Amino acid sequence: MNFNATLIGQSITFILFVWFCMKFVWPPIMNALETRKKQIADGLAAGDRGKHELELAAKKAADKLRDAKAQAGEVIAQADKRAAQIIEEAKIAAKEEGERQLAAAQANIAQETNRARESLRDQVAALAVAGAEKILRREVNAQTHADLLGQLKAEL
Repeated sequence: MNFNATLIGQSITFILFVWFCMKFVWPPIMNALETRKKQIADGLAAGDRGKHELELAAKKAADKLRDAKAQAGEVIAQADKRAAQIIEEAKIAAKEEGERQLAAAQANIAQETNRARESLRDQVAALAVAGAEKILRREVNAQTHADLLGQLKAEL
């Protein structure tokens, strides 16, 4: 076997192998590598977008929480104001009710006083007539009796 012929045969075989690999094996490998590279780049970009969206969501959540706290504070302030207003209205209503009851009691007292005076007038008039009857020892007729009672009531 000749060394040169072997070397030339191996060189031709190697060149055919390299050409075959460049023509049929290398393009699918390069396509697979490019596809994988693109998938990795897309995944990293999606991760960055996700991180950015997470930061935006956290900011929005913080803003909404701050707004909710402010709104809750306003609601509490309004409730406190309304409670004070209700208490003030209740005080005013209680005062008016007390004044109304006081006026009713005073009117009732005045009415009872007038009744008592009328009753006392009647009793004094009866006693005066009885006393006068005893003093005079005579009977006064009914018309005269009624007139005397009327005069005594008017005088008392």
